[in-house]
Amino acid sequence: MSDQQDVPDYDLNDYADPENAETASSNTGLALPGQNLPDKVYIIPIHNRPFFPAQVLPVIVNEEPWAETLELVSKSDHHSLALFFMDTPPEDPRHFDTSALPLYGTLVKVHHASRENGKLQFVAQGLTRVRIKTWLKHHRPPYLVEVEYPHQPSEPTDEVKAYGMALINAIKELLPLNPLYSEELKNYLNRFSPNDPSPLTDFAAALTSATGNELQEVLDCVPMLKRMEKVLPMLRKEVEVARLQKELSAEVNRKIGEHQREFFLKEQLKVIQQELGLTKDDRSADVEQFEQRLEGKVLPAQAKKRIDEELNKLSILETGSPEYAVTRNYLDWATSVPWGVYGADKLDLKHARKVLDKHHAGLDDIKSRILEFLAVGAYKGEVAGSIVLLVGPPGVGKTSVGKSIAESLGRPFYRFSVGGMRDEAEIKGHRRTYIGALPGKLVQALKDVEVMNPVIMLDGPVAGPHGSDSPVGLYHRRKSRHRQAPPVAQAAGKSRRREKQPDHQRRRAACVDRRLCPGSRGASVGEATGQAGAQGGGQAAG
Repeated sequence: MSDQQDVPDYDLNDYADPENAETASSNTGLALPGQNLPDKVYIIPIHNRPFFPAQVLPVIVNEEPWAETLELVSKSDHHSLALFFMDTPPEDPRHFDTSALPLYGTLVKVHHASRENGKLQFVAQGLTRVRIKTWLKHHRPPYLVEVEYPHQPSEPTDEVKAYGMALINAIKELLPLNPLYSEELKNYLNRFSPNDPSPLTDFAAALTSATGNELQEVLDCVPMLKRMEKVLPMLRKEVEVARLQKELSAEVNRKIGEHQREFFLKEQLKVIQQELGLTKDDRSADVEQFEQRLEGKVLPAQAKKRIDEELNKLSILETGSPEYAVTRNYLDWATSVPWGVYGADKLDLKHARKVLDKHHAGLDDIKSRILEFLAVGAYKGEVAGSIVLLVGPPGVGKTSVGKSIAESLGRPFYRFSVGGMRDEAEIKGHRRTYIGALPGKLVQALKDVEVMNPVIMLDGPVAGPHGSDSPVGLYHRRKSRHRQAPPVAQAAGKSRRREKQPDHQRRRAACVDRRLCPGSRGASVGEATGQAGAQGGGQAAG
């Protein structure tokens, strides 16, 4: 179905001839204004918007209490009643304030009255403006009044004609923008001539979407020129609103059409590719991706068995289930580990010496201990599973020494800080069932460096046997506090305590290997303890 409906092309100029207008009026059989206007009529208040003399529209009212009113109207000779607009409907329609009615209403002729589901419906044909002269019955429905009809004063012909042409042009602009008005225009042209300015002005006002009070102001305005001055801006505003609405609708339809076209093309492409075997669904694509990651890697038997079980589980789960996301995240990390990928070690002591001398001046005792450590590895043919503990105050070069060790061995270097950690799960990993669960820092390090034998540094303070939190450390602090001279200033207390420490605690750095120094307690990757002063810190590189 086309988005635009065919709008009948009404040439309003064809009705400008009085003979054509007379022919059009004689062929309808509808009541014409000025014919058989009664002096006494019944009234019914309406609440949506005023009814204009140029309109022919269906009206729906409640059966209670207006059934009796319509019965009396149907028995009358003129079959007419008056419709008055009320902005706020009364709570009880049987009793309302008569002073709340506006000055003018519309006399309408009732056609085709019917009753259904407690509602009364009839077609109202607007005839002319009407004003209440005297209330004959206003205690309860049906309300009977004596009315009078306003006299149309004479207006300047040229100005009225100019306004009439402006209204006709605005209506011509409005019709293509909103095809719903074409039927109302057809009914209007069957009853009136465009040369008659009064019904033309009322018809133009009825086409607008103005508020009920604004339309009532037009209905109350009897002088023609003043009424046209009110209606023309309202009609121009309606044209602009209809034009903007049409542009917005066209833009929305264009975007929806593009999205629908893109969606259908993508779905067709997906079906064609699946039929040809070029692509697979999301679940098969994930399984295939994980299997491709494992190609060329040497997995331990236990790890391979666990990954195969998870792959089989993933292949039978629905992609929308929460368990699918948990299993997929687990396999994503498990297959990203560089299983069986090791970097070649450079066990060249001359090269290691050049690297240490290049990055550090002095520190001969530290460099000699590192070279001893590398010499043992060169003798064994590998450096594996070793932990080096670097202990000293902040800023003495512990982290840079770890980088030098990694460079001398030709291994990737990865560092993470353990200072401030309050949860051991950050190192060993979270349970996979938790939302946003991640593996530990060590597994993340292996994924980042893409080898299984990097140099990993755990950077942070270490509480050793003489650390700040141990009983021995507290004893040494008390002992040194008693030996030191009286304080000169509170701000220099920290420096004086460092000066009074023994020589082995006042070293800038100490390199302790688990095998070379029996006093250390390094036991496993991720844990390191050793001797440190009360103000010292430590890093473990392994």
